Amino acid sequence: MSRLTTLLFDVDGTLADTEEIHRQSFNKAFRQAGLDWEWSQELYGELLSVTGGKERIKHFLATHRPDFEPPLKLDEYVAGLHAAKTECYTRAMASGELPLRPGVLRLLGEAREAGLRLGIATTTTPANVTALLQHSISPDAIDWFEVIAAGSVVPAKKPAPDIYHYAMQAMDVSPDECLAFEDSANGLRSALDAGLETLVTVNHYTESHDFTGAAMVVDRLGEPDVPMKVLAGMECDKPFIDIDCLRRLHASTRSEAG
Repeated sequence: MSRLTTLLFDVDGTLADTEEIHRQSFNKAFRQAGLDWEWSQELYGELLSVTGGKERIKHFLATHRPDFEPPLKLDEYVAGLHAAKTECYTRAMASGELPLRPGVLRLLGEAREAGLRLGIATTTTPANVTALLQHSISPDAIDWFEVIAAGSVVPAKKPAPDIYHYAMQAMDVSPDECLAFEDSANGLRSALDAGLETLVTVNHYTESHDFTGAAMVVDRLGEPDVPMKVLAGMECDKPFIDIDCLRRLHASTRSEAG
């Protein structure tokens, strides 16, 4: 049975509650373009079923603005809107730190001390990842991760497993030595289809998703003074996820699989 060597992390909603900043950045980019589109929290929650910012805009147009006629070719117009949104997002991140979710920074530190390898597997753009890591962790935090698999480095985004396959190939690791961290049903499906055991940390936008197949589902990774709640899967003997818990989770799921 393989031992746990590698942790692969989703970003938005997993490392930090970034989705609200993403929503506000979309709306700001729309206003800058002279559009009257306004994505409410309820609507954005629905749109999150589509992964990828450009794909999300196209889905919105198809379902809510079918008569809209862009001044350019659709792909070109959407790419411009999304680039403006990314600029709004990175500026927002740089202007004030967005705190990581409870337990994330502690667990990353423990993983590094334990010699575990770290990777990112996300559908968000590389600029968004860099902004979050540099402003919410430290200027050199991007170097904590051996690979930043992000954006359009693969043709098919989550729930396709391509981004995880890309990350594992870049790190030269196999699925049975890895554990993935996700927050959504699409992310979970992507990880599972890549052969990865997955720990899910739900958030406001994803708490009602179907997480069948996850090795463990919690409301947060937790801290001694901000305890987690286990929603499904293995119980830990501490009120937070630590490296020992991850190793026991990995060992138990791989033993069951064997």
